[in-house]
Amino acid sequence: MKLNRRAFLGTASATAVSLAAPMVFAAGHGKSHVVVVGGGAGGATAARYIAQDSQGEINVTLIEPSRAYYTCFFSNLYLGGFRDISSLAHSYGTIASGGVNVVHDWAVGVDRDAKTVALAGGGSVPYDKLILSPGIDFVDGAVEGWDLSAQNAMPHAYKAGSQTELLRAQVLAMPQGGTFAMVAPPNPFRCPPGPYERVSMVAHLLKETNPTAKILIADPKETFSKQGLFEEGWNKHYAGMVERVGPDFGGANVSVDPDAMTISIDGEVTKVDVCNVIPAMKAGRIAELAGVTDGNWAPVSAADMSSKADADIYVLGDSSAQGDMPKSGFSANSQAKVCANAVRGALTGSTIFPAKFSNTCWSLINTNDGVKVGATYEATDEKIAKVDGFVSSTGETDAMRQATYEESVGWYAGITSDMFG
Repeated sequence: MKLNRRAFLGTASATAVSLAAPMVFAAGHGKSHVVVVGGGAGGATAARYIAQDSQGEINVTLIEPSRAYYTCFFSNLYLGGFRDISSLAHSYGTIASGGVNVVHDWAVGVDRDAKTVALAGGGSVPYDKLILSPGIDFVDGAVEGWDLSAQNAMPHAYKAGSQTELLRAQVLAMPQGGTFAMVAPPNPFRCPPGPYERVSMVAHLLKETNPTAKILIADPKETFSKQGLFEEGWNKHYAGMVERVGPDFGGANVSVDPDAMTISIDGEVTKVDVCNVIPAMKAGRIAELAGVTDGNWAPVSAADMSSKADADIYVLGDSSAQGDMPKSGFSANSQAKVCANAVRGALTGSTIFPAKFSNTCWSLINTNDGVKVGATYEATDEKIAKVDGFVSSTGETDAMRQATYEESVGWYAGITSDMFG
């Protein structure tokens, strides 16, 4: 089973690959130290940009337990059979060759007074500025009957890698005419259209391999991102296969039994063959250990992503409570560039430019049937605020949908290169 960087801290054994990291800084000749925890969309981007733009003026250390990062964005396309799992994996070799000290270990604590990050393998790393980008963890007890011990029976697959492979294998092993169930998460959560793109991709796979199968969604939300586009697509491509139960009919009153493989929606128990449980989410554990969360998420300043609890700590991506931006890989990458510019300016006196942000979320509904939603944002005193936005329309031509999908493929290649080199 591949090590997933966003699994709970206590569930994997950590191996320190660079226990001498503090000694690197002992020979740093007075340079400032930036430590980045989490090598995903936000952390990898921030580490890479600070290292390359500071031209050696700043020592940058990236703490990341996994040797390969699997993107959650586009992982649904692997479920649908449109990509290989290997195409989602990205290494840290280019980042390391660009001047970042990559430490493959777990960060297990932050001493804000001493300004050090503790490593599971022993030792600690000092910092002048600390950037946390740990992604998500799950809220304990969010779905009655489910916890991390049940993730093999009922995968969440919301931390990409082995969980994603497991879920696809389970779907392919379903009996003919079987039932795939999804427990959708409450707001806010990583990638607002993600669960519904996943339904589309599972439906695509089942249409090819198991056309009489059914998909049941238990959803606590009244509405969801791109709802009209997804429902149009489900009716067009997968008529009669997908049933969504919203809160009016018990979608918020759900429990599961992983041993019996059942789901209960408002007291009505259904036997299922696969159950994808996506629990309520919160900031990654290290943000909580650092004392910069409000109990769930980490409030930040919109101007530079600095923590409202500690001006020398910054929180990027999914873990941050920043305002109007969705929790997405694109958002994390955009926030990381603003943060990198601010951190470099604070430590070297270089120009700090006004913060501007953008995001686009693409989704694939069926072969060459791509849709998107996005916006631009600016920093205000209160939050990151939406300036304007766009969304695909229902009834678009096949050519338009294909162009949107092809645009998304180009975006994936470009943004992962921007993140990982």
